[in-house]
Amino acid sequence: MDTDDSLVASCRGGDEEAFAELVRRHRDSVFRLAVSILGQGFAADAEEVAQEVFLRVHRSLASFRGDSQFGSWIYRITFNQALNLKVRVRYRAPHVSDDALAATPTPEADAHQQLTELRRGRALTECIDELPEVYQSALRLHYWLGGSVSEISVLLGVPENTVKSYLHRARRLLYAMLHARGFSDV
Repeated sequence: MDTDDSLVASCRGGDEEAFAELVRRHRDSVFRLAVSILGQGFAADAEEVAQEVFLRVHRSLASFRGDSQFGSWIYRITFNQALNLKVRVRYRAPHVSDDALAATPTPEADAHQQLTELRRGRALTECIDELPEVYQSALRLHYWLGGSVSEISVLLGVPENTVKSYLHRARRLLYAMLHARGFSDV
């Protein structure tokens, strides 16, 4: 099986099948990284980011110097592209007030418990969005997408111990932020 470096060299020579193989190898990781930055509810946007990343890679392959591994290069492009989209869009999620949610009938008996869990979930999402981007990505990759520390290390381009530090610091910050918002049972 060809290495990424040999595939890149073949791509530079005009081999489209080599580029297709690079896409096959990295498409899942590129998508996962984009989702980790944008959030679970933005899979369609993450797909667009992934497509844009591969277009950029195809156009820029000639300028890839090889100072880093191809995977690190493409994941850095993905990280930046997803961050740019996140800043541009600022999330188009509609806001529904707690009063409207409380007035909505539910089939379950304990609507108060559901509303409490919904508020806690919303507070958690807001707190995660306030964390530094690398902490957000590490948390989402680990908890939402089930990525191991070594997988996250590759995607973020940092050592495994740094990923562990990101996760530890992010959990501590989240705990403090949620506690400050009145959620002491976390």
